[in-house]
Amino acid sequence: MTTHSPFARDTLRCSVIVPVYNGAATIEQCLRALANQSAPASDYELIIVDDGSRDDTVARIQAWAAGRPEIHLRLLQQANAGPAAARNTGAQAANAPLLLFTDADCAPAPDWIATMLAALSQPDVAGVKGVYRTQQQAWVARFVQAEYEDRYDRMHCRPTIDFIDTYAAGYRREIFLAQGGFDARLIACEDQELSFRLVKQGHKLHFVPAAWVEHQHVESVRNYARRKFHIGYWKALLTRWHPDRLVQDSHTPQTLKAQMGLAALMMLATGVGAISRGALRRWLYGITGVSALAFVGSAAPFLRKLARRSPDLLLPGLGMLWVRAMALGLGFAVGAARWGRRSPRR
Repeated sequence: MTTHSPFARDTLRCSVIVPVYNGAATIEQCLRALANQSAPASDYELIIVDDGSRDDTVARIQAWAAGRPEIHLRLLQQANAGPAAARNTGAQAANAPLLLFTDADCAPAPDWIATMLAALSQPDVAGVKGVYRTQQQAWVARFVQAEYEDRYDRMHCRPTIDFIDTYAAGYRREIFLAQGGFDARLIACEDQELSFRLVKQGHKLHFVPAAWVEHQHVESVRNYARRKFHIGYWKALLTRWHPDRLVQDSHTPQTLKAQMGLAALMMLATGVGAISRGALRRWLYGITGVSALAFVGSAAPFLRKLARRSPDLLLPGLGMLWVRAMALGLGFAVGAARWGRRSPRR
């Protein structure tokens, strides 16, 4: 489906690609935000890729587009193949030299497209990354936002980065396609993997904090832990392909790796201590105590920021750091066992 466009294809500056799967609850908000941009409508096209939705996502997109004939929108449909494959489908169909990506549960700021295009106007920049914002008041969502803000603080200090998130991403189409796009075998971390490939090829990636999108983060500890386990699982395959990034990247705090080890040590020492006796039990519980203190010490810089921004999150935030470390660590361990030496080659 394509709405009639009042402009020629060669006037397009960018193609905005949105993959969606069962996104009926959020897709219209995303479309409204993308339609109400400061950039002229002739500058961009919207490519919505439905990844085999089973709800009424497609009907909602069609109804919305019918009422906005001035917006150049194309709806592509495919059998469910995952978000990476859906983004690649959109990129291959794009008419513009620049690709912008966001997610169906995001609402980009009114100047998001203009800000991303300005960042990509530098000819030596191959990709750019924006940021999340949220207005949620639930404490888990506020903690998630604080995590992102901590990463953004770290990226601010770098002239270039090596990780672009797909919720607010921009690439030169020629470079994106030359790299083969996202690896569709990855159900998560595909944006990290592409970023690592681009950097290895010598391409520059820039952080653009002014390019923000509104997002609804998870609001329950259970969903937060499930998401982190999922990321850890696919990170195990990613690091087999890019072992150098296991040491350091611009997205992952070094303290997180220490916390994953400390959390695992705490659980192991406590579990074995519970079935031990005498001096061995005291020794194991001592390890638990030392590990807990080391965990808190490693978290101190983040907790100080959290205390300044949201004092009421200080104690629950410490607990969430432990949940994060355990879920990521367990996911990574399961993924490492799953992929082992039989992992597919990049």
